[in-house]
Amino acid sequence: MLQTSIPARLDRLPWSGWHWRVVIALGVSWLLDGLEVTVVGALGPALQRPETLGLSAGEIGWAASAYIGGAVLGALVFGRLADSLGRKRMFLVTLAVYLAATVLTAFSFDLWSFALCRALTGFGIGGEYAAINSAIDELIPARLRGTVDLAVNGTFWVGAALGAALSVLLLGYFPPEWGWRCAFLLGGVLGFAILLVRRHVPESPRWLIRHGRVEEAERVVEEIERQVGVSEKTQTTLSMRILPAPGWMEIARLMLTRYRRRALLGISLMASQALFYNAIFFTYALVLARFYDIADDRVGYYIFPFALGNFLGPLVLGRLFDSIGRRRMIAATYALAGLGLMVVGYLFSAEKLSAVQLALCWSVIFFVASAAASSAYLTVSEIFPVEMRAVAISLFYAAGTALGGFAGPPLYGAIIEGGSRDALFGAYALAGALMCAAAGVALRLGVDAERKPLEEVCPPLGCEPRLRASS
Repeated sequence: MLQTSIPARLDRLPWSGWHWRVVIALGVSWLLDGLEVTVVGALGPALQRPETLGLSAGEIGWAASAYIGGAVLGALVFGRLADSLGRKRMFLVTLAVYLAATVLTAFSFDLWSFALCRALTGFGIGGEYAAINSAIDELIPARLRGTVDLAVNGTFWVGAALGAALSVLLLGYFPPEWGWRCAFLLGGVLGFAILLVRRHVPESPRWLIRHGRVEEAERVVEEIERQVGVSEKTQTTLSMRILPAPGWMEIARLMLTRYRRRALLGISLMASQALFYNAIFFTYALVLARFYDIADDRVGYYIFPFALGNFLGPLVLGRLFDSIGRRRMIAATYALAGLGLMVVGYLFSAEKLSAVQLALCWSVIFFVASAAASSAYLTVSEIFPVEMRAVAISLFYAAGTALGGFAGPPLYGAIIEGGSRDALFGAYALAGALMCAAAGVALRLGVDAERKPLEEVCPPLGCEPRLRASS
């Protein structure tokens, strides 16, 4: 039986410059995802031109689905590897995959090459979600985990704003046949810069002790404590056995038995938020072009307020998930976001909103919805044991994205191409209703994980049921 104080030592650390460096180095995963999704969304009308790739709205939707499909596969592959080979190794590999794939996208020449490159880019980004979420949760003090997780997830929208700015700049000042290619090349440059910074982030000590590498974990924590300026040792210890990594069959058994209620909670939150976002974001540029005749090089301006609301939501509301609590805040944000989408969808179908008014409405709604979606990732990353944390994140990300997101882009793309506002409102209403249903599930099955150590929220599989204080 192994006894260690490492989890308690990590949780009692004061917030420091070291934590800022970790959050910046790892949190940029969401920035890259936001950049990728927004660049393709904002460039959608330009990609329909014959001098670029000449794609239809439906084909752009299928390319978005290829990205999502790649992300699903990447999450499953790298999530399993992050639990067996380590968080650090995987968050370096997945970033390298993203870097190579986004550069290759700049050289695509037809629908199939573009879709393949998008799938490979998604493969890297999907792997990032599993490795990064688990690493951040295991390094951030328990009392701040909700606040930091939501803020980090919100940086997706910094990437979205950056992608919008790139689309405005490159489409406005470069020929269309070259501007879209430059956007993807610049994403590769950003990825390379992040790779250099990320090399200095240590392996998760919680993952190291789970694999019996206690001396290495001690060295990592001692170095962190030295940088933070903490020398006093905590007396709280954790007793656990080192168990072999659970296989897929064992993981499935645990999900269907011991963690059945938590599994239902995770899939409800992930699937509903995926469909909600895909209902709007993947095809927003197409809506502006089709229904409001917004020029290609002006689309980015309408994404800025949308991105701003999405970024500020988790930043402002995140601390409430640690103070008011997970269950109540998740239920409230999901319900408000769902109802808001249905109201705005109706106003859109009745032609009562201008393009500017629609952008402002989305900004307000997604101020709340972004916090809700971020809380889904927070939830699935903290309610399962360390032995299967990354693979649990990957499973729920993959299942939720497949159920809520894979069919969304081509479906909404086809509806927009058909030109029916009423049909689009029906699709919006469906997404809103699912968010309200997920709010009910959260209220019923939610886990009160606020300010609690990960090992208390869900003890390791080889752990005694609770932490104990040694004499």
